[in-house]
Amino acid sequence: MARQLILTAAVCSVLSIAALVAFPGAASAGTRVYEGREAAALRCANTLALTAVALSAAGLIGEGEKNVMLGVTVRILDRHVEGTWAQKRAAMEVMRDRRSVPDTLEDYRRIAESCLVQFPIN
Repeated sequence: MARQLILTAAVCSVLSIAALVAFPGAASAGTRVYEGREAAALRCANTLALTAVALSAAGLIGEGEKNVMLGVTVRILDRHVEGTWAQKRAAMEVMRDRRSVPDTLEDYRRIAESCLVQFPIN
């Protein structure tokens, strides 16, 4: 359980830092509800981000691979989810809190490839 909390906190922290570094003006979030395609993009982004941090923490991928996966996450959010970075970050926190780490890792096994097809980053 403690490892799960550390991993989910790390995902949130990494995404928050990445969003704030990339877009420093995004400090205040208004409430926004995401549905449909945008909600699916958020789920894909959450799945990729949490998996990257979990694999890295377990020593299964290096820092470079983790950063690539987190970069893909940011690109999905940038290209396929409307709203400010603060709103997107808040939505990612909600998504993170709704899914357990094991469920999210299973999502990765099932949907990662289709996520990249459904939400291209190029």
